[in-house]
Amino acid sequence: MFRPGSFPSESVCSKPSGSKPFRGLTIAAAFGIAVFATTASANPFFLFAPGGATIQQYAPPAAVMPHDEGLAETSRFKRQIVDYRSNESTGTVIVDTPHTYLYYVLGNGKAIRYGIGVGREGFTWSGTQTVSRKAEWPDWTPPADMVQRQPYLPRFMAGGPQNPLGARAMYLGDTIYRIHGTNAPSTIGGRVSPGCIRLVNEDVIDLYDRVNVGTKVIVLPIEHHADGPRGARG
Repeated sequence: MFRPGSFPSESVCSKPSGSKPFRGLTIAAAFGIAVFATTASANPFFLFAPGGATIQQYAPPAAVMPHDEGLAETSRFKRQIVDYRSNESTGTVIVDTPHTYLYYVLGNGKAIRYGIGVGREGFTWSGTQTVSRKAEWPDWTPPADMVQRQPYLPRFMAGGPQNPLGARAMYLGDTIYRIHGTNAPSTIGGRVSPGCIRLVNEDVIDLYDRVNVGTKVIVLPIEHHADGPRGARG
């Protein structure tokens, strides 16, 4: 791409010398006229379809869409009802950290499964908490240790579409951790956060409407495999 004001000068291109290029153009033009005349004499109406014939319009080839390698991965994290064995009561939230799924237990061997983003290496945690508070379009105040690691962060950000907490937040006990939305949906399935659990905004709104203050939340450790008696991968 050329930068403004940096178009190549005419001196870059070699200029024709003498009259040879002109002669070449004259010969080419004459040849073209001869071919045209020969074809026209064979069929003086060759530019028009013969009676009863239909001119086939040119149809460009169908566009070939590039293979979307992320499509299967994206569909894997789509919210859906799956088989899920659990001894937990209906309404319990189970965070399957190693597989980046969150399950909302429905009972009778079923659960709603959501794709999530979890804590990056060194920031994962596990344990049992309860939802202590809920907020719509929550404000964000980065904790002091986060600001120390990333001093460019704002000290406060009001709730809204640009807020990294997304559309909803469910606060877990008296910890700094939350289940919340995100304005970066491409991070779902990744280990990217400082410990919070994130869902796309559409999913966090759905979950928010299902849970209440006091809902039990179980966060499984990173080395846990949810294929034992406590649960099964959907």
